[in-house]
Amino acid sequence: MYSSHKIAPVAVPEGFSHLSGWLDGAEQARLLAEILGVIRRAPLYRPVMPRTGRPFSVTMTNCGALGWVSDRAGGYRYQPTHPATGEGWPPIPARLLALWDRLAGGASRPEACLINCYRAGAKMGAHRDWDEDNKAAPVISVSLGDAAQFHIGGPQRGDPKHRLRLNSGDVVVLGGRARLAYHGIDRVFAGTSPLPELEGRLNLTLRRVRPG
Repeated sequence: MYSSHKIAPVAVPEGFSHLSGWLDGAEQARLLAEILGVIRRAPLYRPVMPRTGRPFSVTMTNCGALGWVSDRAGGYRYQPTHPATGEGWPPIPARLLALWDRLAGGASRPEACLINCYRAGAKMGAHRDWDEDNKAAPVISVSLGDAAQFHIGGPQRGDPKHRLRLNSGDVVVLGGRARLAYHGIDRVFAGTSPLPELEGRLNLTLRRVRPG
């Protein structure tokens, strides 16, 4: 005998916004050209987990005064130089700073933009953005390329998760209670990129690291 009770949908935490189609196709193409320029100056590399040395399934790089990195020697951290080249990170593109100014509720401008590159089979397990001294400013991310299934839960790893599809041009804001919610990428839908120059998915995550 089947129950007639419906399972209630999982509520998203306060402060979470999914801005579907925020960037139109032309703006996506302009932003992608700038990010590809960043990658030429600061090449993608594959970080490893601090304790196990296991490589991430994504490759990454950064732009801004600081970049997020992970390795066995130093763990999760921000630093001003690329771990492979030793060079400083390129600046954050002006159009991303303008997006931040519009959506961040007056928070001081970001010092880091983490660029994650997802190919077929890549994912990102549930995690919190915890390595920033400034946890009052929101985290803002932009999707380019292939669509992906995103999840967001609550302050505990095992909290129920809300799942949604992120398409190229979507923007996600994690502020308020959502700022420290667990979230991640379950899968990437390969071959769905509307941008001819991009095979795979790029996720650009803007973060304010230091107080101010």
